[in-house]
Amino acid sequence: MRLDKYLKTARLLKRRTVANEACDAERVTVNGKAARASYAVKPGDVIEIRFGQKTTKVEVVSVSENTSKADAPAMYRELV
Repeated sequence: MRLDKYLKTARLLKRRTVANEACDAERVTVNGKAARASYAVKPGDVIEIRFGQKTTKVEVVSVSENTSKADAPAMYRELV
């Protein structure tokens, strides 16, 4: 699954276009490297999202095309 779609499906970002813009601005890194929106996400990847002073770091646990709002947090594990 594409990185921008994963961020939207897992509800880490509200819209896919916002996720795409964040990737273009190099505010999203995967495994320590700046990632493009087309990056193929797989379980075990560590995604870091920076917005202003806030940084969110998560590890991908599962990848699924359609997820309900209640099941979305099960797709990733937050890291400190």
